[in-house]
Amino acid sequence: MQIDSAIFITSNTDYQKCPPPFKPEYAFIGRSNVGKSSLINSLVQKKDLAKTSAKPGKTQTINHFLVNDKWYIADLPGFGYAAVSKTKKASFSLMIEEFMLNRENLMCVFVLVDSRLEPQAIDVDFIDWLGRKGIPFVIVFTKADKKGVVAVQKNIDVFTQTLLQTWEELPQIFVTSAEKGLGRNEMLNFIAETNKTFEKPIGKTLSKPK
Repeated sequence: MQIDSAIFITSNTDYQKCPPPFKPEYAFIGRSNVGKSSLINSLVQKKDLAKTSAKPGKTQTINHFLVNDKWYIADLPGFGYAAVSKTKKASFSLMIEEFMLNRENLMCVFVLVDSRLEPQAIDVDFIDWLGRKGIPFVIVFTKADKKGVVAVQKNIDVFTQTLLQTWEELPQIFVTSAEKGLGRNEMLNFIAETNKTFEKPIGKTLSKPK
């Protein structure tokens, strides 16, 4: 897939105020500091589309980007460590849960996992939650250029074996590097193929958010 355009559309904390669900949508989520914004920017080849920060917890709203005027990226707040209060973290959790469960055009969740680390319980728990709710997802290992190939593959193997303790089969897996562009074409090809299966929601009239 060639990327011709990628623009910011809106930020919200309420899924009901997100763009009307007339185009396929892909949510990006992961622990704070997993490299989510950098990966989104690398994917669309636009350096400052998603705001990056050295400080974890930068994303605190649901940020929508329109790509090629055909599909959406939904950049969600990170989970795990962030320099915010417990109350704020709870509001993030509710916002994410309502979005995941109610967005009619959500085609797939890209769950970002830091390839440099051994399995983190918070990542595994979130993946298990998606499974229980029947929400389609894939796993995206990030920052694969930060360690040697052998070390990265070892962490991926341990992570997948951990999941297989409770999962009969695993979803598609991508190994990526925002800096090197690793995995970019594979992710875009996946999105292009998934877009073909999109059907507009029917049965009710939807209007643009105020």
